[in-house]
Order: sequence, then structure tokens, then C-alpha cells
Amino acid sequence: MACITEAAVGFPNASGTIPPENGMLPEILGERGWNTYMVGKWHLCPTVEMNIASTRRNWPSGRGFERWYGFLGAETNQWYPDLVYDNHPVDQPKLPADGYHFTDDITDKALEFIKDAKTVAPDKPFFLYYAPGAAHAPHHVPKEWIAKFKGRFDMGYEAMREQTLARQKQLGIVPADTELPPLNPIGTPQTRTGPDGQPFPPLDVTRPWDSLNAEEKRLFARMAEVYAGFLAHADHHIGRLLDYLEESGQRENTMMVLVSDNGASGEGGPNGSVNENKMFNGVPDDLQANLAMIDELGGTKTYNHYPNGWAMAFNTPFKMWKRYEFNGGTADPCIISWPSASPGAAAGKGELRHQYHHAIDIVPTILDTLGMAPPATIKGHVQSAFDGVSMRYSVEDPSAPSARVTQFYSMLGSRGIWHDGWKAVTTHPTISGWSNFNDDTWELYHTDTDRAELHDLAAEHPGKLRELVNLWFAEAGANGAFPLDDRSPLEILTTPRPQLTSPRDRYVYFPGTAEIPEQQAVNVRNRSYVIGAVVDIPAPGASGVLFAQGARFGGHALYVKDNRLHYVNNFVGVMEQKIDGTQDIPTGENLILSASFSKDGEDPPGVSTGILSLYHGDTKVGEGRIKTQPGMFSVAGEGLCVGRDSGEPVTGDYPGVHPHAFTGGTIRRVAVDVSGDPYVDLEREAAAMLARE
Repeated sequence: MACITEAAVGFPNASGTIPPENGMLPEILGERGWNTYMVGKWHLCPTVEMNIASTRRNWPSGRGFERWYGFLGAETNQWYPDLVYDNHPVDQPKLPADGYHFTDDITDKALEFIKDAKTVAPDKPFFLYYAPGAAHAPHHVPKEWIAKFKGRFDMGYEAMREQTLARQKQLGIVPADTELPPLNPIGTPQTRTGPDGQPFPPLDVTRPWDSLNAEEKRLFARMAEVYAGFLAHADHHIGRLLDYLEESGQRENTMMVLVSDNGASGEGGPNGSVNENKMFNGVPDDLQANLAMIDELGGTKTYNHYPNGWAMAFNTPFKMWKRYEFNGGTADPCIISWPSASPGAAAGKGELRHQYHHAIDIVPTILDTLGMAPPATIKGHVQSAFDGVSMRYSVEDPSAPSARVTQFYSMLGSRGIWHDGWKAVTTHPTISGWSNFNDDTWELYHTDTDRAELHDLAAEHPGKLRELVNLWFAEAGANGAFPLDDRSPLEILTTPRPQLTSPRDRYVYFPGTAEIPEQQAVNVRNRSYVIGAVVDIPAPGASGVLFAQGARFGGHALYVKDNRLHYVNNFVGVMEQKIDGTQDIPTGENLILSASFSKDGEDPPGVSTGILSLYHGDTKVGEGRIKTQPGMFSVAGEGLCVGRDSGEPVTGDYPGVHPHAFTGGTIRRVAVDVSGDPYVDLEREAAAMLARE
């Protein structure tokens, strides 16, 4: 798990799989008689297993959770989530127009799961893993929550850093002499290049607030308002869970651990984004286009993310952000509410602790609190030793030295190691493609006193730096951290990965089936393709979706509207390229309605250009020039459907109401051909096959 499962590259350190010898907490507690529930984001199984035909061994239901409801991948649209219930995909219970939001939905399910069992066995303990999509991108939230923060960020991210640091010092969260690092602590395209002259990643730059014009400041402030509303909305729903525990008399006997999963994110780049899918496809954001969408931020028409300046502000006093091994990427708030009967719980109420700990310490802490020893085996698998240590000692003794001595870090080319109050970390830009890791610059910080990693002591303590760098390599070997990988998001995400079946020239899909995840569906990227639907249409008036793949922020679809055939290719959500049939569709049985894309170039490289033609049988009824996006339609979710578009629609041009199901006829099947053969040959082959039937 050196990176997200969608970026697995096949080496043992990045397979997208947690081995069975590393048992999970629900597996341990379930064997001890606990009910175990999970709602929200999973993201702990490889993409080859994120589908209905795959094994469920690495789904929540395969790793100890008796019930679960949420999504399997990296992220999901909060208005149109990619939902799985226990062991199968499901459609969302209602639409955004009817008040749907993912956080609201999973909270309802969490309460339902707990109440279901408590009704039957009120004294049976439970474990709930509650992992909302908030505050990961996309930042989707009802407008009334955004309005609560109107004007709160107008001072800008640099002023906010100063204000936040002052409050942190007042609260005793950081030492009184803590200072803020610069906005661009590891360089900019103007000040730094790679070992072979490679450019510094433009994504990882922060623009000074005073360099922005008035409209940019207004846009950037609104993006922060949306994020704050999203986070407050999640906090409200966590409060619903706590209210239930209070009302049912369970709160004082419940241990709660609240933790973020990484530092604030820098995926929004210097200007933020109304559509994060652009970044994953290597398509630059357009500031003017973003400004035009300011009033849509947080709603169904955006897939938004704030600019880097807010990542620095939200990470105060640290530098950099998620993906980096500086504290800005790895230091997270952790709040623990101990059961009232736990030793020292009353004494530690409302207090801070400053010992150094890591997420791997949470499970040992819970087991320690419960008086449970970790099992030697789970489901017949001999368990590896815990790397984590319990944090419970810190409750009773706030001045105790940290029980954790060493912590190793590595991600996307960034490396770090903490040991006994000191930290060594590289300045290597992540996802930069620089490689040449032996040429990396290592910095040294005494983080016991320099939490912000501002004062590099490498020149003053070269021996200490060598000690920590050597320790990093030892820990890297022990943790299987090689090879290192700093390729671009587009390169990593388009790397070929395992499929359940061998790639083939023709894929056949049917109506009435579960949505097929993009990673296991036909790949039409940068190639010619033909989409052909075999339909029976007894009379004029057929209407609706024949085929849909992707969503508003990248996808394509073939559909019937106003008795004409239409195809749309939504290029990364930037533009809808629509081809309309010029003739009414025929009636009869075994009709073939098709869209054929013939690639004739690339502009720029990886972006196919060519002619998209529409056909009734072998009669061409429309054509136009289009381009196809280089990367995936989405990082996770929004797969392929036949006879409907089950999630966020690819286009607003569909007839009827969601899910825009095909009516007035019968879809027998839809075939997608990527062999590269001319369309006329494919049509004749299909006609011959139908004749044989």
C-alpha cells in the first residue's frame, strides 16, 4: 500500500492489497463476539476486485465487517456516489434534488446498523468504522452550509496562517517560538529544476495572496467557504451519532477515535479547480472558466478543490501537504474520547498530549483499552507482529516519553524518517518524474522543538543526518518500500493493471445488470472504437440511453431522443461534443444503432482526434470531429451502463428523468469493438451473426 489502490504497480510494496497476515480490527473483534459495521470510504482493495464478478476477500465484508455501506474506491461524487451495500452495488435512495447527500445517507445507515442489533441484543458491543467522503475532494455540500462561512476567508490564506498559529500557541498545541515556513518551501518552476533539467511540478506551487487580483481572491475565498461548509456538514452528522449514543445511554461506555487520514490536499494546484478530473488527465485548469463557475461550487455541476494556499493554511504551522513526508502531509489531528471506566480517562479529559504517535498505534491502543491480546492467527493466517504501540500510557502520564521510537515514511518519491525527536526528509517533488533518487537533498529537523520543520540542521549535524538516512534505508528494506515511483498522475493511473479476463477486441454488455467499473470495462482511450446496440423497436417513439460510460466530468454515451440517434463525448467535463443523427431511427427487430470513432491523429500526444460517425445498420446518418480524453473518465466510480445512466449523467441532453432508461423498445445487447477494423466490416459481421441466430 505504498500508494492508493488505483495506482498499484504490481510490486509487493504497491499491490493495492493488505495481506491476510495483517489482520484488521473488525476481524479481531468479530471473533470476540462484537458486531462490526463500516460506512463510507473503503479504498483498501485493488481495482481488479472492485466489481461484482470478483472475489470479496478484500471488501469490508471479507475483512471482518458484518455489514457495510459505502464506496470501494479513492473518492466519489457526494451527490451521485458509487454505492455498494454489503456485497453488491446499489443505486442511491434518492436524487440531490430530493435532498440526497452521501454523508447524510451513510449516517442514516450507521444508526440503522447499530439499532438493528441493539434491538435484539442490547448488551452486545459493537465496532463502527465511520469514514465519510468529507473532507476529501470533491467538496460537495448543500448551499446553506456554504453560506455559514460567507466572508470568513476574505483575509486570505497567509493572514489565516498567522491567525491560526497565534491560536495554536495560545492553546499550547505548538511551542511558543514556532514560526511559519515560506509559502513555497521546496521551490518553484522559476527557482528549481530536476537533475536532468526536468521542470518543477507546476501543480505544487502556491501563489502569494497579494499577487491575486480581486476576482481571483473572491474565487479562492469561495473555495475555502465550500470546504469549511463541507467539513462542518460532516461534523454535524458525526454529532448525530454522538446524540444517539447519549440518548441511548451508551456514550460513557464508548471509546471514540477521530483522526484525519492525511494532511490537507494539494491536488487543487495553485489556482484550485472546479473539476479535479482535469488534473488526473493532465489537462491544465483555466482560471477564467473556474471564475465562471463560482456560484456552482459545491453543487452537482462541479468536482471542486481549493488552491494550494488553503492547503498550507489548513496545515498550519506545517509545510507542504498530502503526498509529502513533511509534517504538512503526515501530521494529523487525533482526538480520543476514552470510556469513563478507562484508567486516567477523567484526569486527561480535555487535555493535550504531545508524544509522537502514528496511525498504526490506534489498533494496539484499542486492544490495550479492552484488555485484549492480538491473536496469533486469523482465519488460519499466522499474524505478523504489530509495528504499533499503545497510546494509553499517555493519558495517565502526560510527561511520559514517547513509546514510539521510529517512524518510516515514503510516498510518490517523497521520503522521510522520524527517530527519537529528529526527522530527516527529502525535498524531492512528488509525481514529478525526476527519479534520480540518489541525488536527493535530505534535510534534518529537531521536531521536538521545531514542529514546522523550518530550521534545517543538516549542515550542523551531518553525523545525525547520516544516521537517519541509513536508518531510512534499513526501514525501507524491512517494509518493502522499493522501488520508488514518482511518475505523473496520468502515467501512474493509465498503467495497465490486472483484469479478470484477458483483453479482447469486442466486449458485450447487457441491460439490467450492475454498473461495470471503468477499470474492468472496455478501454477506449487513444484508439478507434465502435459502439453498437442491437435493439427491437416495434414503433416510433423509442427514447433513452442505449449506452453510457463515465459522467458529467468525463464520459461518453449513445442515446435516442426525438426519434433520432445521438452520441456525446464529454471531454473531461470541459466540453460536450455531440453528434446528432439526421434521420429518424427505423423500426423493426434486430436493428443495429451504432457510433464509430475512427482515430486519425493525436493533439496533443495521448489525446486522440478523429471522426465520429452514427449509423443505422450500414447507413451513415451523422458525423463530426471529436477528441477523446487521455486518461480515465474518473479516478473511481461512474462505470458503464446499458439501458440507463445510473449515476451523474454524462450529458444534460438526455430525454426523460433520471436514470434516463431506454423505453419504447428492447435492447438485446450492446457491443463495443476496439479491434480497429473498418465499421462496414463490423456491421456486416454483426448482420451475419444475427442471421445465424
